[in-house]
Amino acid sequence: MNARSLALLLALAAAATPALAQEDISKVNGSITATSGQRYGDLDTVNGSIRVDDGVETGDIETVNGTIKVGEGARTGGIATVNGGVRLAGGVIARGNVTTVNGSIFADRRSRIEGRVETVNGGIGLVETQLAGDIETVNGDVTVGVGSVVNGGIQIKKPSFSISFTPNRKPRVIIGPNAVVKGPLQFERDVLLYVHRSATTGPVSGATPVPFDTDTAPEN
Repeated sequence: MNARSLALLLALAAAATPALAQEDISKVNGSITATSGQRYGDLDTVNGSIRVDDGVETGDIETVNGTIKVGEGARTGGIATVNGGVRLAGGVIARGNVTTVNGSIFADRRSRIEGRVETVNGGIGLVETQLAGDIETVNGDVTVGVGSVVNGGIQIKKPSFSISFTPNRKPRVIIGPNAVVKGPLQFERDVLLYVHRSATTGPVSGATPVPFDTDTAPEN
């Protein structure tokens, strides 16, 4: 067999049998782990956590009752949970929105989120993270940490309904050292807003920024 025939045979074999299949995983009860060395499609469960190992590539990730943890350098689609937190290790790329209802969201250094970040009852924290869209919450604290860039804005919405015999706690919003929020900061409820002197933001409505120049914001 000559070299040209052998090359053609190898090409046909590669096309007929993909080396790495993209597998969807769907459960009702049970956790999911996406392990290194494989590529995955969508991952979803109802009652269970989802863990993505370092460097793994997946599609969308969704659960109802469970946490979601994404390892260093992983690539995912959108990420969503109802009752549970989301934690992105360093260097993660999420190609979509990252949302929770009751749970916090944290993205570590060099991560990139190509959508918005949204919670209802849960804090949001970014460290040296690039965010394409907006940050939205109702009752959560927000920290746009050192070196982070938010290309959208920040919105804290007024709760639609609540009954309480004690004063509502004011969410804390911190724009840290060398952080950038390009869009408007809009607050429909009382918040405590701290903006580092080295940070840059869009226009602010509904709050009065308190400047600070220390590594961390004042405690009260």
